[in-house]
Amino acid sequence: MARTQGSHSDITGPRIRKAALGLFARHGYAAVSMRQIAKEVGVQAGALYNYTPDKQSLLFRLMRDHMQELQQAYDALGETGDAQEALRRFVGFHIRFHLERPDEVFIAYMELRNLTPDNFAEIEDLRRAYEDSLERILSEGQQAGHFAISDTKIATLAVIAMLNGVMTWYRSGGRLSLDEVEQIYWDMVRRAVMA
Repeated sequence: MARTQGSHSDITGPRIRKAALGLFARHGYAAVSMRQIAKEVGVQAGALYNYTPDKQSLLFRLMRDHMQELQQAYDALGETGDAQEALRRFVGFHIRFHLERPDEVFIAYMELRNLTPDNFAEIEDLRRAYEDSLERILSEGQQAGHFAISDTKIATLAVIAMLNGVMTWYRSGGRLSLDEVEQIYWDMVRRAVMA
């Protein structure tokens, strides 16, 4: 199939993903058509299929890329010997990484229901790997006597849910700086887990 005149795969492919990301975040996956995505990019609807087999594949790729980027960025922080410092670093990392990607975060949590079972299973595995990073910190802190947690899995999910809340209300230039918000959240997390 011939490529649309003026189209370049290294430019058009990312533009399609960016357009889909914005449309899915604003309107929801189910409400967005391939035709709308094509219009947003400025290509014919049929041209999208040169870059993605279907809308499901596009949603899956957006979620997978986000989760892989999240894990890679977290892994790049490296190890720290102290569980409390590792937890403090996790809190700051999670808030700052996600604040820069509000559409990706929204889609990663709100559009899971629209994935096929196989795609859902792969994304769930990626999410679990990231959650396991936090649960390891909590378990190590508990074993060292620094943390008092009755169930590390529930604590993991609760901490992540709390941190995700920042994305729904924080606005740059508001009453509190990002540093202040991060400190407040760290204080809340610390008090919730400390022995």
